[in-house]
Amino acid sequence: MTTVRKRSVSIGGHRTSYSIEDEFQAELAACAEERGLSLAALIAEIDAGRQPETNLSSALRLFVLAQLKSTRGG
Repeated sequence: MTTVRKRSVSIGGHRTSYSIEDEFQAELAACAEERGLSLAALIAEIDAGRQPETNLSSALRLFVLAQLKSTRGG
């Protein structure tokens, strides 16, 4: 079983935290690198596009899932 870890990031000049598993964090970092962004910049982009009722941790997981599905055509 994977441990959920709490992490901190600055978005728009303020600190916030999110909790995700190491595997999701690794995929986020890979996506950021592929786009030439810092991890914080990618998280800020995801945060800006999420629905108000979706928390940041869920939005990050859903982003990773969407990225993985798009690479396999699903």
